[in-house]
Amino acid sequence: ASTGAQFGLQDDAWLMYGPGTLSQRLTTLDNLGVGVVRLTLRFDQVAAKKPASPRSPDDYDWGVFGETLDALHAQHMTVLVTLYGSPGWANGGHSSSALPTSGFGNFAFAAAKRFPWVHLWTAWNEPNSRTFAVPVSPSLYVHDVLNPAYAALHEASSANRLAGGVTSPRKTPSGMAPLDFMEGMRAAHARLDAYAQNPYPVDKFETPSHSSCEGCATFTMAKLPEIRAAVTRNFGSKPLWLTEYGYQTNPPDRLLGVSYALQAAYVGQAAYRVWAQPGVTLLIQFLVRDEPALGGWQSGLFTAGGTAKLSYHAFALPLVQVSRHGSS
Repeated sequence: ASTGAQFGLQDDAWLMYGPGTLSQRLTTLDNLGVGVVRLTLRFDQVAAKKPASPRSPDDYDWGVFGETLDALHAQHMTVLVTLYGSPGWANGGHSSSALPTSGFGNFAFAAAKRFPWVHLWTAWNEPNSRTFAVPVSPSLYVHDVLNPAYAALHEASSANRLAGGVTSPRKTPSGMAPLDFMEGMRAAHARLDAYAQNPYPVDKFETPSHSSCEGCATFTMAKLPEIRAAVTRNFGSKPLWLTEYGYQTNPPDRLLGVSYALQAAYVGQAAYRVWAQPGVTLLIQFLVRDEPALGGWQSGLFTAGGTAKLSYHAFALPLVQVSRHGSS
């Protein structure tokens, strides 16, 4: 079993911008016992202008990303950095979700030199969905994003480990099913140290162990053995990282949310699934605090007003009932 698995959190907006001070927010993470923090480092924001020396960290404006990563390092927290977004000069003048045609490897190298204590990386986020990647193409993703980042990060430090994929759990009308995307990556000769998957439930009726759609081509927590088997078929014994996961709650989301009690129970059940599945070495909870807009994401351990949900305690001390006989 994955007895050495790490458990962590991601909430970029909360971590970088508040409420309270950065020091206070890091104390909150400490109190939760967070093992690893995932943070997105935006290529389009730190390199809005094309750097004159693209492999030098001095030619990038790291801004709040640098401040936050430096603070996490000072707090002795392990960080997983997701490299994402492309500036117009690197993608033909398109939006930040457009896959870059140049510069991504140099950006990865510069980031590794600026933050040499970071050794866990992912390339892009949910490239099988048009929401985050244009076009949705495993071959272009591998050629222009993943493989350049892999080469650059390993050149920067032999300790660096890069996960590819970071796929969403299901096919959207303009996207690809995660398995199809994974197989396309293999066909394009993807280079990676781990495969990353975001195993969100597809609806509020799905649990960490029971799928709402057994015959569907989804990669959710309920299908963890299937995901692990697919990774093994395509990439051998590479570790599987689960880089975003969470259940929204009702209140406030009456359409997609589960009760506070169920969310807390699912935190423990998901951790148990990871512990029991060989070859899965990371699980990241998303978010720390609910997004304030109801149309946003409501899977936080705190409400938008800052009140701790039951899941706050479940994350700090995850427990799960594995069997029952009568009242025992």
